[in-house]
Amino acid sequence: MASTVSDSSRLNKNMREYYMRLPQHGKVQVTYVWIDGTGEGLRNKTRTLDSEPKSIEDIPEWNFDGSSTYQAEGSNSDMYLVPVRMFRDPFTLDPNKLVLCEVLKYNRKPAENNLRWSCKEAMDAARESRPWFGMEQEYSLLGIDKHPYGWPPNGFPGPQGPYYCGVGADKIFGRDIVESHYKACLYAGIRICGTNAEVMPSQWEFQVGPCEGIDMGDELWMARFLLHRVCEDFGVIATLDPKPVTGNWNGAGCHTNVSTEAMRGEGGLQHIEKAIEKLGRRHTYHIRCYDPHSGLDNQRRLTGHHETSSIHDFSAGVANRGASIRIPRQVGQEGRGYFEDRRPSANCDPYAVTCAIVRTCLLDATDEEETEKGQKKD
Repeated sequence: MASTVSDSSRLNKNMREYYMRLPQHGKVQVTYVWIDGTGEGLRNKTRTLDSEPKSIEDIPEWNFDGSSTYQAEGSNSDMYLVPVRMFRDPFTLDPNKLVLCEVLKYNRKPAENNLRWSCKEAMDAARESRPWFGMEQEYSLLGIDKHPYGWPPNGFPGPQGPYYCGVGADKIFGRDIVESHYKACLYAGIRICGTNAEVMPSQWEFQVGPCEGIDMGDELWMARFLLHRVCEDFGVIATLDPKPVTGNWNGAGCHTNVSTEAMRGEGGLQHIEKAIEKLGRRHTYHIRCYDPHSGLDNQRRLTGHHETSSIHDFSAGVANRGASIRIPRQVGQEGRGYFEDRRPSANCDPYAVTCAIVRTCLLDATDEEETEKGQKKD
């Protein structure tokens, strides 16, 4: 067997289906989902409500042990879960729900890695510009042994070339997982808009959007939760590592497409060009925001090779996938639309990415302001 799968995936699924069909007698299971202290991991737990919630206001706050999620000390470990977005549950089905939560500390202030809080402030301030985002989430499938799924156990597959958008058992690994995740997202109400096999074998991408404002981060985080949950059922691992395999293999990013009402209107290209000029002046700041380790993860990926720009330089161009910012050819021809920021890493926090873009392009934030907010100056 080329890759290993987990023991749990070999359990009798028919037995599980028997229990899943049992009636709930009007009760509803609500699974609370939150980002843990790593800024990358997701946690969840489930409670019973007496009736189906019709809106997010119907779901009560809850709490959890933050000392077990890298978010608090054991002597003061209770953290608040504040529901912010509700989705249908594709695993236990209607009327059960998934709910994305913000994490607050004991004093009701946002946890250190709760970047949604500041992102929401920025999106509210820029509401009149109607910022739309679409994020392209790349990921790689691994066996439970952490070896790329479907790769020879003691070697490598053939070189890159036939795998991108490919078809066939010798080119595609894990399509069942991808199609299951796609359907799960649609059922949940996530605005997933596409998927494709990527350049490296066992690497895939799905796209979410367009989403306006804070919805982008909410929906991508829940789509990631569904991805990990689907992979759990199949017994494999989805990694968002931006360079999961060293050598002549593509890394994994989260290209972010950006558009405002002005960019979408007549003469929008000039607004796109102004935004790109602003981004170029704050390249170092954005690199710090575009992975969870202030650029260290992207150092392995943004090398100037494998369809990436150099982490040290800012560049922009029409239809150029080796640039920091790509203007799609159609946008250049029509003179309006959107641009693509190709720098965010696969494991980025979408709240951090979209917040940084809005603050730079729409709110004209300066490095001095970021310093005052407790961040290092470029």
